[in-house]
Amino acid sequence: MKKIIIDPVTRVEGHLRVEVLLDENNVIEEAYVSGQLFRGIETILKNRDPRDAGLLAGRICGVCTNSHFRTAVSCVEDAYGIEIPDNARSIRDLMSLALFIQDHVVHFYHLHSLDYVDVTSALQADAEVCSKIAYKYSAEPFRNSKAHYENVKEKLQTFVDSGRLGPFANGYWGHAAYKLSAEENLILLSHYLDALKFQSSISKAIAIFGGKTPHPQSIVVGGITSVADMLNPSRLNEFIFILKEAKEFVDRAYLPDMKLLTAAYRDEIKSGQGRGNGNFIAVGGYAFSDGRLFESGVIMGHDFSNIQEFDPKNITEHIERSWYREEDPDTPYYTDLNRDGSLKTEENSDKYSWIKAPRYEGKTMECGPLARMLISYNKNNALLKPYVDTFLKETGLELIDLASTVGRNAARAIETQYITDLLFKRVSDLLQHIKYYDTKTWEKYDFSTLPQTAEGNAFFEVPRGILSHFIKIEEQKISHYSVIAPTTWNATPKNRDGARGPYEEALIGMKLEEPEKPLEVLKVLHSFDPCLACAVHVIDARGRELGRYKIT
Repeated sequence: MKKIIIDPVTRVEGHLRVEVLLDENNVIEEAYVSGQLFRGIETILKNRDPRDAGLLAGRICGVCTNSHFRTAVSCVEDAYGIEIPDNARSIRDLMSLALFIQDHVVHFYHLHSLDYVDVTSALQADAEVCSKIAYKYSAEPFRNSKAHYENVKEKLQTFVDSGRLGPFANGYWGHAAYKLSAEENLILLSHYLDALKFQSSISKAIAIFGGKTPHPQSIVVGGITSVADMLNPSRLNEFIFILKEAKEFVDRAYLPDMKLLTAAYRDEIKSGQGRGNGNFIAVGGYAFSDGRLFESGVIMGHDFSNIQEFDPKNITEHIERSWYREEDPDTPYYTDLNRDGSLKTEENSDKYSWIKAPRYEGKTMECGPLARMLISYNKNNALLKPYVDTFLKETGLELIDLASTVGRNAARAIETQYITDLLFKRVSDLLQHIKYYDTKTWEKYDFSTLPQTAEGNAFFEVPRGILSHFIKIEEQKISHYSVIAPTTWNATPKNRDGARGPYEEALIGMKLEEPEKPLEVLKVLHSFDPCLACAVHVIDARGRELGRYKIT
């Protein structure tokens, strides 16, 4: 049995480690995915004013700041029974859904596309042929000209000649798993560079109502503070203008690139490479006047004909194989690695990850764009269904084909197009309220009269899947706080029952062409868009030490 260790897995935000065991044919027989970072944000939140929960929880991650911020504030509102005005919900939705667009595009192009794109091959591309190929996947390809592709080639050549490859360094270039032609590689690399500008622009849309991004500050318990932006026609027009630019890139670059990818990797899709155990979960949400963005539900074992209703009471969280004390799940309990630096995984009692193990009815579950799409589609969501049907028809795929490595990316791209279009509807709803003089953005409350003891929770669909926050308040201070993030579900370690999480299950049975260059493993894990939380440090403005924590 051969063991391969990849640490870290993610290109930008690290701390994810995977160990796979190969048989004599280089087929993966077992996998262990480990979160290598202790966050401790829940500990920092203890004894704080509940109204500060959003600002602190938003620091859980430098990418998902708005998601944690909103969910934390909503959690407090649930505990106190505070109903926010419709305008506040609309503004929060505009920020949240703009983040979906930004996050999905950045994930594919900057964190994942180089698992499919061979940079060195692109240098051999014929720019004129690139232009012809692009028309196979779009009637109006994005920035599609011979001169443009020649310019991109020159930029790449400059990187190579300088010896400073930057984001293109340390790739498995020339690997047998790469299947795109030189011209197809150049098309996607062109959009990789275009997406750098795109993500900056769409971030401005979030900041219009958030004050800034990352770490927006306009969401408060009871509503939002960005009322001046909501009532300013120029700010609303700026948001709409950015949204139109985003739609152009998504429709003319992102979706066509995904069609190109599904054509090139059709064999992998049809073989179900990267497919998990078929258990999917979604909590739904984002209501519109004529429906809602996502449906809630549960699918077990790829049984699309039987969508169960989601019930949060069926969620449990375990720590038998996570680095916490079983008698006190909030207390870190790190155990040593093996002498060779590998994880201790020989016994079912061995702990090997900081990630806790959420279960639904005792089962491991996959959440995220794929889960949302499968559940909403099979519950006949009238807003979503046409987008999925169009993509499947144009690519010749079936719904089950999306349950694969490339399929997860396709689901994410379809979702981006869907959300981009629906965001115009959300802006229209807001404008209708303003037109009829409904400008309320905050529900007034007197904190001194709120209950001394309360409990609350909040569930939201965010870019990577289900995000849930849970709070207990005693004497108007936070006594307990807990977070289950999307990656907690997808990167869950095993329990003593040996059940693999979605990351681990998706790797089983896959053959590695070159074990010393495990590109196939990276492709599978990156398809879930891993987000292991960033390291967080607490200091005061004068640089004095506030506290020191030692993990023994």
